Amino acid sequence: MDRSCTLSFLTVDSPLGPIQLSGCERGLHEIQLPRQGHPGGGPVAAPAPPKDTPTPLEQCAAWLHAYFREPAAAGLLPCPALHHPLFLQGAFAGRVLRKLQAAVGPGEVVSYQQLAVLAGSPKAARAVGNAMRNNPVPILFPCHRVVCSSGAVGRFSGGCGVKEWLLAHEGSLAELRPGGKGAPLQAEPAGTRGGMAHPRRGSKRAEGADV
Repeated sequence: MDRSCTLSFLTVDSPLGPIQLSGCERGLHEIQLPRQGHPGGGPVAAPAPPKDTPTPLEQCAAWLHAYFREPAAAGLLPCPALHHPLFLQGAFAGRVLRKLQAAVGPGEVVSYQQLAVLAGSPKAARAVGNAMRNNPVPILFPCHRVVCSSGAVGRFSGGCGVKEWLLAHEGSLAELRPGGKGAPLQAEPAGTRGGMAHPRRGSKRAEGADV
Protein backbone atom coordinates (compact mmCIF):
# COMPACT_ATOMS: atom_id res chain seq x y z
CA MET A 1 0.00 0.00 0.00
CA ASP A 2 1.18 3.54 -0.75
CA ARG A 3 3.11 4.78 2.29
CA SER A 4 2.01 8.34 1.56
CA CYS A 5 -1.61 7.43 2.24
CA THR A 6 -3.29 8.58 5.42
CA LEU A 7 -5.65 5.70 6.08
CA SER A 8 -9.13 6.25 7.45
CA PHE A 9 -11.55 3.60 8.64
CA LEU A 10 -15.33 3.38 8.69
CA THR A 11 -17.59 0.65 10.04
CA VAL A 12 -20.80 -0.07 8.17
CA ASP A 13 -23.54 -2.03 9.92
CA SER A 14 -25.14 -4.64 7.69
CA PRO A 15 -27.24 -7.82 7.79
CA LEU A 16 -23.90 -9.68 7.67
CA GLY A 17 -22.60 -7.88 10.75
CA PRO A 18 -20.18 -4.93 10.90
CA ILE A 19 -18.22 -4.35 7.68
CA GLN A 20 -14.91 -2.49 7.99
CA LEU A 21 -13.91 -0.06 5.23
CA SER A 22 -10.43 1.40 4.86
CA GLY A 23 -9.20 4.01 2.43
CA CYS A 24 -7.73 7.43 1.85
CA GLU A 25 -8.70 10.59 -0.01
CA ARG A 26 -7.53 9.00 -3.27
CA GLY A 27 -9.65 5.89 -3.03
CA LEU A 28 -11.00 2.85 -1.24
CA HIS A 29 -8.39 0.33 -0.10
CA GLU A 30 -10.34 -2.59 1.34
CA ILE A 31 -13.72 -3.93 2.38
CA GLN A 32 -13.36 -6.40 5.25
CA LEU A 33 -16.34 -8.65 5.89
CA PRO A 34 -17.01 -10.06 9.36
CA ARG A 35 -14.82 -13.12 9.92
CA GLN A 36 -17.65 -15.09 11.49
CA GLY A 37 -20.62 -13.64 9.69
CA HIS A 38 -24.09 -14.87 10.65
CA PRO A 39 -26.34 -13.26 8.04
CA GLY A 40 -29.87 -12.45 9.03
CA GLY A 41 -32.42 -9.72 9.39
CA GLY A 42 -33.25 -6.89 7.07
CA PRO A 43 -31.48 -3.67 6.11
CA VAL A 44 -30.07 -1.60 8.94
CA ALA A 45 -30.07 2.14 9.52
CA ALA A 46 -27.55 4.22 7.57
CA PRO A 47 -26.27 6.94 9.91
CA ALA A 48 -24.27 9.80 8.43
CA PRO A 49 -20.50 9.13 8.57
CA PRO A 50 -18.20 11.47 10.53
CA LYS A 51 -17.55 14.80 8.82
CA ASP A 52 -13.88 14.05 8.18
CA THR A 53 -14.59 10.75 6.39
CA PRO A 54 -12.86 10.60 2.96
CA THR A 55 -15.28 10.76 0.03
CA PRO A 56 -14.45 7.23 -1.25
CA LEU A 57 -15.43 5.74 2.12
CA GLU A 58 -18.65 7.78 2.22
CA GLN A 59 -19.53 6.60 -1.28
CA CYS A 60 -18.76 2.97 -0.45
CA ALA A 61 -20.90 3.11 2.69
CA ALA A 62 -23.81 4.60 0.72
CA TRP A 63 -23.35 1.96 -1.99
CA LEU A 64 -23.41 -0.89 0.54
CA HIS A 65 -26.50 0.44 2.32
CA ALA A 66 -28.29 0.70 -1.04
CA TYR A 67 -27.17 -2.81 -1.99
CA PHE A 68 -28.52 -4.36 1.19
CA ARG A 69 -31.89 -2.65 0.60
CA GLU A 70 -32.12 -3.66 -3.06
CA PRO A 71 -29.11 -4.94 -5.07
CA ALA A 72 -30.11 -3.23 -8.31
CA ALA A 73 -30.44 0.14 -6.53
CA ALA A 74 -26.70 0.21 -5.84
CA GLY A 75 -26.07 0.50 -9.56
CA LEU A 76 -27.65 3.96 -9.50
CA LEU A 77 -24.94 5.25 -7.16
CA PRO A 78 -21.34 6.17 -8.02
CA CYS A 79 -18.76 3.47 -7.50
CA PRO A 80 -16.02 4.80 -5.20
CA ALA A 81 -12.54 5.41 -6.56
CA LEU A 82 -10.10 2.60 -5.75
CA HIS A 83 -6.60 2.99 -4.38
CA HIS A 84 -5.42 -0.59 -3.92
CA PRO A 85 -2.31 -1.81 -5.79
CA LEU A 86 -4.26 -4.66 -7.36
CA PHE A 87 -6.29 -2.11 -9.35
CA LEU A 88 -3.47 0.35 -10.00
CA GLN A 89 -0.79 -1.87 -11.53
CA GLY A 90 -2.63 -3.33 -14.50
CA ALA A 91 -2.48 -6.81 -13.00
CA PHE A 92 -4.62 -9.64 -14.37
CA ALA A 93 -6.51 -9.86 -11.07
CA GLY A 94 -7.59 -6.23 -11.32
CA ARG A 95 -8.65 -6.63 -14.94
CA VAL A 96 -10.71 -9.73 -14.30
CA LEU A 97 -12.43 -8.14 -11.28
CA ARG A 98 -13.37 -5.11 -13.38
CA LYS A 99 -14.73 -7.39 -16.09
CA LEU A 100 -16.75 -9.28 -13.47
CA GLN A 101 -18.24 -6.06 -12.11
CA ALA A 102 -19.15 -4.82 -15.59
CA ALA A 103 -20.49 -8.08 -17.05
CA VAL A 104 -22.18 -10.05 -14.25
CA GLY A 105 -25.02 -8.19 -12.57
CA PRO A 106 -27.34 -8.97 -9.64
CA GLY A 107 -29.25 -12.19 -10.19
CA GLU A 108 -26.55 -13.63 -12.46
CA VAL A 109 -23.78 -16.13 -11.78
CA VAL A 110 -20.76 -17.22 -13.80
CA SER A 111 -18.25 -20.04 -13.44
CA TYR A 112 -14.51 -19.51 -13.11
CA GLN A 113 -14.01 -20.84 -16.64
CA GLN A 114 -16.73 -18.60 -18.06
CA LEU A 115 -15.19 -15.57 -16.38
CA ALA A 116 -11.80 -16.48 -17.80
CA VAL A 117 -13.40 -16.43 -21.27
CA LEU A 118 -15.09 -13.10 -20.54
CA ALA A 119 -11.71 -11.69 -19.50
CA GLY A 120 -10.15 -12.84 -22.78
CA SER A 121 -7.99 -15.57 -21.19
CA PRO A 122 -9.92 -18.85 -21.60
CA LYS A 123 -7.08 -20.94 -20.16
CA ALA A 124 -6.76 -18.86 -16.99
CA ALA A 125 -9.54 -20.36 -14.85
CA ARG A 126 -7.07 -21.08 -12.03
CA ALA A 127 -5.78 -17.49 -12.14
CA VAL A 128 -9.39 -16.30 -12.02
CA GLY A 129 -9.87 -18.33 -8.84
CA ASN A 130 -6.81 -16.70 -7.30
CA ALA A 131 -8.13 -13.25 -8.26
CA MET A 132 -11.46 -13.97 -6.56
CA ARG A 133 -9.67 -15.28 -3.46
CA ASN A 134 -7.57 -12.10 -3.19
CA ASN A 135 -10.33 -9.61 -4.00
CA PRO A 136 -9.80 -6.68 -1.58
CA VAL A 137 -13.27 -5.20 -2.14
CA PRO A 138 -15.88 -8.01 -2.01
CA ILE A 139 -19.55 -7.27 -2.76
CA LEU A 140 -18.58 -4.04 -4.56
CA PHE A 141 -16.63 -6.25 -6.98
CA PRO A 142 -18.94 -9.28 -6.75
CA CYS A 143 -16.71 -12.34 -6.47
CA HIS A 144 -19.65 -14.05 -4.72
CA ARG A 145 -21.27 -14.38 -8.16
CA VAL A 146 -18.50 -16.71 -9.33
CA VAL A 147 -19.44 -20.34 -8.67
CA CYS A 148 -18.30 -23.85 -9.54
CA SER A 149 -19.11 -25.37 -12.94
CA SER A 150 -21.10 -28.09 -11.16
CA GLY A 151 -23.47 -25.49 -9.74
CA ALA A 152 -22.00 -25.77 -6.24
CA VAL A 153 -21.67 -22.39 -4.57
CA GLY A 154 -17.94 -22.74 -3.92
CA ARG A 155 -15.67 -20.97 -1.50
CA PHE A 156 -15.81 -17.36 -0.37
CA SER A 157 -13.57 -15.24 1.84
CA GLY A 158 -16.55 -14.33 4.04
CA GLY A 159 -17.64 -17.96 4.40
CA CYS A 160 -20.04 -20.14 2.42
CA GLY A 161 -23.01 -19.04 4.53
CA VAL A 162 -22.39 -15.40 3.61
CA LYS A 163 -21.97 -16.28 -0.08
CA GLU A 164 -25.26 -18.17 -0.08
CA TRP A 165 -26.98 -15.26 1.68
CA LEU A 166 -25.69 -12.78 -0.91
CA LEU A 167 -26.81 -14.97 -3.81
CA ALA A 168 -30.22 -15.47 -2.21
CA HIS A 169 -30.48 -11.71 -1.61
CA GLU A 170 -29.90 -11.19 -5.35
CA GLY A 171 -32.36 -13.92 -6.35
CA SER A 172 -29.95 -16.38 -7.97
CA LEU A 173 -29.45 -19.06 -5.30
CA ALA A 174 -32.79 -20.87 -5.77
CA GLU A 175 -32.13 -21.63 -9.43
CA LEU A 176 -28.45 -22.34 -8.90
CA ARG A 177 -29.10 -24.97 -6.24
CA PRO A 178 -32.64 -26.38 -6.51
CA GLY A 179 -33.43 -28.60 -3.58
CA GLY A 180 -30.13 -27.67 -1.99
CA LYS A 181 -28.07 -29.46 -4.66
CA GLY A 182 -25.74 -27.90 -7.17
CA ALA A 183 -27.37 -27.64 -10.59
CA PRO A 184 -24.95 -27.70 -13.54
CA LEU A 185 -24.21 -24.40 -15.19
CA GLN A 186 -24.43 -24.02 -18.94
CA ALA A 187 -21.73 -25.80 -20.90
CA GLU A 188 -18.52 -23.80 -20.88
CA PRO A 189 -18.08 -21.43 -22.43
CA ALA A 190 -21.80 -20.65 -22.08
CA GLY A 191 -23.62 -19.30 -25.17
CA THR A 192 -21.21 -17.11 -27.07
CA ARG A 193 -21.62 -13.92 -29.03
CA GLY A 194 -18.54 -12.72 -30.82
CA GLY A 195 -16.39 -15.15 -28.83
CA MET A 196 -17.62 -13.91 -25.43
CA ALA A 197 -19.23 -16.12 -22.81
CA HIS A 198 -22.51 -15.07 -21.24
CA PRO A 199 -23.22 -15.24 -17.50
CA ARG A 200 -26.03 -17.50 -16.38
CA ARG A 201 -29.16 -15.67 -15.26
CA GLY A 202 -30.90 -16.55 -12.02
CA SER A 203 -34.62 -16.88 -11.62
CA LYS A 204 -34.96 -13.27 -10.48
CA ARG A 205 -32.79 -11.06 -12.68
CA ALA A 206 -32.50 -7.68 -10.98
CA GLU A 207 -33.32 -4.80 -13.26
CA GLY A 208 -31.43 -1.55 -13.25
CA ALA A 209 -27.69 -1.69 -13.69
CA ASP A 210 -24.72 -3.96 -13.42
CA VAL A 211 -22.80 -3.59 -10.20
